[in-house]
Amino acid sequence: MSDPLALVPYALAASGGTIDGLPARDLVTAGLTLLRRAPALPRALAGRRAAILLPPGPAFVTALAASEGRGAVLLNTTGAPLEFEEQLTDAEVGAVFTSAALADRLPARVVRVLLDDAPRSARVLEFDHARDVSLLGDTPLPLVGDPDVDGRDEEAVVVYTAAMMGRALGAILTHRNLLANARGTIIAAALTADDHTLAMLPFAHLFGTTVAALAPMLAGGRVSTLARFHPVRAVEQVEDEGITVLVGVPALYAAMLAALERRGRVLRAPALRLCICGGAPLGAALQERWAEATGVELRQGYGLTEAAPVCLFNRVGLPNHRGTLGVPFPGVEVSIRHPEHGGPMPPRVEGEICVRGDNVSPGYVRGGDFGLPRRDGWLHTGDRGVINADGTVTFRGLLKPVIAHDGFNIYPREIERVLAAMPGVERARVRALPHATRGHDIGVEVWGDVSADDVRRWCSQRLALYKQPRTIIVRDPVS
Repeated sequence: MSDPLALVPYALAASGGTIDGLPARDLVTAGLTLLRRAPALPRALAGRRAAILLPPGPAFVTALAASEGRGAVLLNTTGAPLEFEEQLTDAEVGAVFTSAALADRLPARVVRVLLDDAPRSARVLEFDHARDVSLLGDTPLPLVGDPDVDGRDEEAVVVYTAAMMGRALGAILTHRNLLANARGTIIAAALTADDHTLAMLPFAHLFGTTVAALAPMLAGGRVSTLARFHPVRAVEQVEDEGITVLVGVPALYAAMLAALERRGRVLRAPALRLCICGGAPLGAALQERWAEATGVELRQGYGLTEAAPVCLFNRVGLPNHRGTLGVPFPGVEVSIRHPEHGGPMPPRVEGEICVRGDNVSPGYVRGGDFGLPRRDGWLHTGDRGVINADGTVTFRGLLKPVIAHDGFNIYPREIERVLAAMPGVERARVRALPHATRGHDIGVEVWGDVSADDVRRWCSQRLALYKQPRTIIVRDPVS
């Protein structure tokens, strides 16, 4: 039998880490108990994938363990019902782990497992039948294995992204991908069992999953979560609970700074040693303000979903080169290559950022021809950059049609496709609206016999909250 620690849930169970005060071992045991005691769940997952629609928290670990070793689609809690339907159908999902507050947004045709009371109990909803399942009483599995074993080349999670052609693709991340990147995070961030990480990102975002959850727990440390980010609560938690590591996107750090400035004081958090930032370009002014208010450098990194996700980081133990993405992550090779023929560019010459390593996804659920290309073993990211003389990489812009918003990638053609299907719309155009902290907001122009309120209602039913247009301009029909 292969090493059980080659699977993410078992590696977490053996780590000694905790999330919101609950041992990962107990949460994984609860997930395996659920599989044994709820016959509807294995039936629903036979030949099909699972999905997880949950806010950050301990139940996520239980859901991952109960996915029966199949790829679990990570659904964004801000998603729209029709968006969920599309992804669940595309990935052939048979069961979704969720909460009572979110279950009604899912189609009744899939088995829904409510984990509000995990790891004590779960409620399984199969069509019009509900069954409560106790998750208590089982002895945690004795887990013996190599803590550094490579992850298996089997699906662990699926994350929908890369909608360059108008429809999101399900990027497959294997246990090898996630464990390689999480272990790289432990090295690059110098994580130990003494660390207490505040996870401020959704776990549907791989930056949140890998960097804020998996890596700290694999290091044997503590993770505390915010089910919903609030800057004042985040500041209080950092100060009151001895947080040592923060993980977030620029907009979250800017919001925490604003909360401090409203109170007219600096952050009082002597235990805080590391602040990790990614998901969107980080301005030098925000880095400077954060360092002044906290005494801790804001260290920028870079990644993408198809790379599990981190590829570059201003590593602990090295100088923090503000304005750069840092140096290659442990186990990741980074090359600046020609965006068309794929050959390597000379030193300090701009080109496309390309990556390879055990962290890189094997592909997409379907439709991989429309995703990010691979040439000669290199994943072409669609981002422009240059390698500096000191080995750091500077971001120079985008090659792919994408808008960065609050750490999420938004693809204009996806929104245009949704709008084109709206009755009365002749055509639509999406544009990026620069924003100081969120990166960009979304603006749309619509030609047709509709109102701005009509467009807003249509989008709210079909697009995630972060994809909603900030401004809507309606123009007369062309014909």
